[in-house]
Amino acid sequence: MTGQVRTVDGRVAGRRGQATRTKLLACLGEMLDSSPYRDVKVIDVARRAGTSPATFYQYFPDVEGAVLELAEETAREGAGLTELVAGRSWAGKSGALAAEELVDGFLGYWRRNDAILRVVDLGAAEGDKRFYKLRMKILNSVTRSLTQSIRELQEKGKVDETVHPAAVAGSLVVMLAGVAAHQKAFQTWGVKQADLKPSLALLVHLGVTGRKPPKQV
Repeated sequence: MTGQVRTVDGRVAGRRGQATRTKLLACLGEMLDSSPYRDVKVIDVARRAGTSPATFYQYFPDVEGAVLELAEETAREGAGLTELVAGRSWAGKSGALAAEELVDGFLGYWRRNDAILRVVDLGAAEGDKRFYKLRMKILNSVTRSLTQSIRELQEKGKVDETVHPAAVAGSLVVMLAGVAAHQKAFQTWGVKQADLKPSLALLVHLGVTGRKPPKQV
């Protein structure tokens, strides 16, 4: 975490206070792995972190406030997914590699942050604008980069001019997010990660370029 960390009443937290706040968020994240979001109580988070509810309230107004902070941090990490697309070449084997790395990065990001992303999805689905904005922050950066990639291929005459770049890019990103959020379900269907990744990479490459990726020699 970078920058100044402030308490609820506006004071700048010292090094010890920052460490306590970080520990509280880490413990909350662990609890979300095994407990429904609305079942998590301040006293349980504080106890797990080895501190008191009073200390928790120095840094967060309530559990939801702490959840939103975790979601903000997760969204900032998600914005970095755009690096997997921006400036990449989609020609030949480079395009196949770009598709594979995007899929791998997306699935990995979701696995690392599965618990908090489930809360973000739930809040967004229920119409909470705060969670909706965070979900869009995660998806928008990749969507914009893919849109630009498709548009550039269009300008070079390599993608049909009737294709709507933003529509295709948005569809691909929503597909990736949906699959990433249901990775465990694929396992129950007998689909292994080793089979899922190349299948998704094929769909991404087809969506961006309109062509199958070249066969690996």
